[in-house]
This record gives sequence, C-alpha cells and structure tokens, in this order.
Amino acid sequence: MSFDLTGLSHAITLHGRVVRVVIAAHGGSSPREVGAAMLVWDRGQSGTIGGGALEYAAATKARAMLADGGRTVERVALGPSIGQCCGGAVTLWTEVFEAVPEPVAGVVARGPGDMPLAVKRVLAAARGQGLRPASGLVAGWLVEPVAEAERQVWIWGAGHVGRALVAVLAPLPGIAITWVDTGPERFPEVIPEGVAPVWAERPEALVGHVPMGAEHLIVTYSHALDLELCHRLLGRGFGWLGLIGSATKWARFRSRLRALGHSGAEIDRITCPIGDVSLGKHPQAIAIGVGLQLLKKKHKSETEIADDRDGKKRWGQTA
Repeated sequence: MSFDLTGLSHAITLHGRVVRVVIAAHGGSSPREVGAAMLVWDRGQSGTIGGGALEYAAATKARAMLADGGRTVERVALGPSIGQCCGGAVTLWTEVFEAVPEPVAGVVARGPGDMPLAVKRVLAAARGQGLRPASGLVAGWLVEPVAEAERQVWIWGAGHVGRALVAVLAPLPGIAITWVDTGPERFPEVIPEGVAPVWAERPEALVGHVPMGAEHLIVTYSHALDLELCHRLLGRGFGWLGLIGSATKWARFRSRLRALGHSGAEIDRITCPIGDVSLGKHPQAIAIGVGLQLLKKKHKSETEIADDRDGKKRWGQTA
C-alpha cells in the first residue's frame, strides 16, 4: 500500500481539514494490510482500514481530532474490548491534514522529533537508487511511498459493458484507466476520479500513442472496430489484451487476423472471451469476472517476480 496524495488533495479541497487513519503496523490477524488508510471529515469518510468495529471507533476518534489537529499513534487489540475476535492487534497512525505533505524522492516520512538516521537512509536509497520502501514504521516514524499507477489499462468502448468495467476497476489501487470511444456523448456525465476519457472519430488511430506495456479491454459497439483494434495492437505490442465476444466471434476473428498476417502464436496472446462466462452476460457480471481476471494476473506476476528473486538469491546472485 502507498500514500494517495491525489486523493488526500481532493478531499482537502472538498472538505477542508481531513483526518487520515492508516494501519502503521500489525501483529497476528488483521483486517487490512500495513498502509491501508481511510480519510475522515466532519460528515463523511472514504477508504477503509477494515474491521467494522475497529473502523467505526477509529473514525469517531478521528472526528474528535478535527478541531484541534495533531497526530496520535495507538495500538488497538482486536479482541472483545472492541467487539472483534481477530486475535491480533493493529497500530493506527491518525493524523490531521490541512495541506498535502511534500514527498522526498517519492516517499512521505513523518514522525516525532528529529528525523532518525534509519529514516534518512530510507530516503537516501529512494533518492539515489530509486528504491521504493514498503509502508510501515521505521524508528518510530511512518514511512510511505507515494501512490503511483503501476498498471495502464485502456478500455475501448463506453457502452454498457465499458461503463460497468470502469465502475469496477476505477476504485482499485495502482490502476490508471484511459477510456476511449468515438465522441463525448458516448460517455456518462460523471466520470470516476482517476479515469481519463478520450474520444476520437477513429479510435484505432490512437493505438500508435498507447504505452507498449498497457493492458487493453476491447468492448466497443462495432465488431469491425474490435477487429481493427486487435490488428493494430498486435502490431504495436501490449502487456495484455482482452476482447469481449462469443466463441463464434473469436473463431472468425482468429481467421481474419491470420489473413492480416498475424501468426497463431501472436493471436493466442489475445484473451477472448474476457471474464468468467459462467457468471453470465449481464454487464456487471462481465465486469466482475474481468476484474477478478486482472487481479489474478497481477498477483500471478508478483509471485513469479518473487520466485525469480528467491531463485537468484539461492544461486548467490543479486536480485
């Protein structure tokens, strides 16, 4: 997890003084991971630290701090005293913000007194080597990397399925969505935060400007446009490409893509149909299946990276 400075800035703009509650550490079972955070203001909140009773109590204490400001660090046992039975404990770092903190080399670090040497070393590594630290406590200070979009997802089509996909994927951390269709009237009046709508009379012409490692979901109103996007993206390169469609549509697309000069191995990189067909064809059901597919893909990649690093360590190499 990381520090969402954009979200904090947006909340301060809308609500003035805002309290941020973050899980700074935990022992044993915990409802959320270290770095999970929520923002609290006078009559609302966003984000979650999980836990039901834990979150309710934390939000109540946070609102009590709005008037005076400041910061508190509290260890909370997740037991009968708060009506939970997780068996662990969390350390909550609760802090009032009136302005967005200034990061150093993509890291936000704060705490009591002078900055400890251990924290200075973390910042030096971030500045000199580009190393992003994990969120957590370092010598009594809270150190958090600034949230960055780790995945560029392009959604081609703003119809019912496209809108459902955006609704499901936009709240997920680490994803920046570019949403493409043929005109502004194709999009809803309200676009979720963090989603960039782009319209072009010929969306396929945008393919040359797409980041090479981006992930794509093609769900347009036109089979001809779907095919052209697949064709151009196969020539451009991509991190992952999912296409909505039936088995019949995909069989026809495979034949037409081969006729356009793409090899079977290249075409096999396209995932069609997307999502989980057992969930049905309702737009929200498709979106849920696709969201699960993308999350599993991310976690699989992280596991492979971790395994690769472990292997290098076992052979005496530097990860």
